Amino acid sequence: MPHVVVNRPYEFVPPYAGDAWPSFIQWFELYGLHLRSKEGIVDRECRRVELLRESLDAGHGILLCPNHARTADPLVMGWLAKAAGTHVFAMASWHLFNEGWFQKFAIRRMGAFSVYREGIDRRSLDMAVDVVAEAKRPLIVFPEGATSRTNDHLHPLLDGVGFIARAAAKRREKAGQGKVVIHPVGIKYRYRGDILRACRETLDDLERRLGWQCRGHLDPLPRLLEFQRVFLTLKELEYLGIAHGGTREERIERLVEGILRPLEAEWLGEPQPGPFAQRIRGVRSRIVPRMIEQATAARKKATRGVEAADAERYSQQLEALHIAQYLLSYPGDYLVSRPTIDRVLETLERLEEDMIGRARIHGDLKAIIEVAPAIAVPAERERGAKEDAVMAALETKLRELVARLSDESPSFAP
Repeated sequence: MPHVVVNRPYEFVPPYAGDAWPSFIQWFELYGLHLRSKEGIVDRECRRVELLRESLDAGHGILLCPNHARTADPLVMGWLAKAAGTHVFAMASWHLFNEGWFQKFAIRRMGAFSVYREGIDRRSLDMAVDVVAEAKRPLIVFPEGATSRTNDHLHPLLDGVGFIARAAAKRREKAGQGKVVIHPVGIKYRYRGDILRACRETLDDLERRLGWQCRGHLDPLPRLLEFQRVFLTLKELEYLGIAHGGTREERIERLVEGILRPLEAEWLGEPQPGPFAQRIRGVRSRIVPRMIEQATAARKKATRGVEAADAERYSQQLEALHIAQYLLSYPGDYLVSRPTIDRVLETLERLEEDMIGRARIHGDLKAIIEVAPAIAVPAERERGAKEDAVMAALETKLRELVARLSDESPSFAP
């Protein structure tokens, strides 16, 4: 789960609206070439595509809402679009448009437009509502918001999907144009390579980097769990100055609290109540604008010194928040409760990303993309309801999809 902040003012990037480039990319499956070389995804299976075709044939405004385990997910959805005979639009984090001209050029022509995750992005929301209301193409939105590398676990959903769907439904109803529907989509990655070899190569390399003796004679699972404990201990020492005891969940909660409290005191005046995710967003919403403001001023003055020192401090604070969010995104019993081949691979990748900043490509992954039946979206939210019925239905269906697809992972047997 990469930590990326663009330190310049946000500028909305619209999608390419024509059909020529998406048709060219789809015909030659250029996204498949990228997935093979950069993500190790060599095969796919699209299931229940007829459900999406029915919504397309009916002329509905369509949102496609997949779970979000890997950075490959947006491109994997290209296979579903081709199977259904349609092009798509998609909301994509703004930082993706700032990683070189070619990437910006390519993802725009595949239908992506930017969304600013550090605050309210009215232009992006308006574009999303327009896309769904006009019903020319389905709109892809990842309701979890960020990747997690926990393919068998669904994280809390953001409420933006409900707002977009209901606003579009209201507009279509007023114009007499028919329904807006949401199709939950389950994405599952199956590893078909040699998992024992992947474990051995990765763990041997990590042990060498730590200066340890190679422990290749041990079973991979205990070695993986030991590395998880080591990483958590290192972060406790880095941010708290001492390693604590207790369960993994207790230690993570203590560490996240220890990261947040001084940052909240500095940026918000005092430690805040509420869920950790909300508190993390609250601090980020103060640091990022200040970081952008200072970076813009420094570029205009072409000066260094105090600005550079502050920029480094802001960057370190954002990295600490990223670590807190990252730790919270990983269920404590994810590997222990059900050690499957795919969960072992995900844990390997997370460890390598944690320790050295990137994960190697193990290859031989198969993507399974399954469409669930449409959820009809009413134009108005039920008055007095404690929860959004549309979001509740979406979460229920996504959890069912994720759970069913997770059952297809073979057990890990060293």
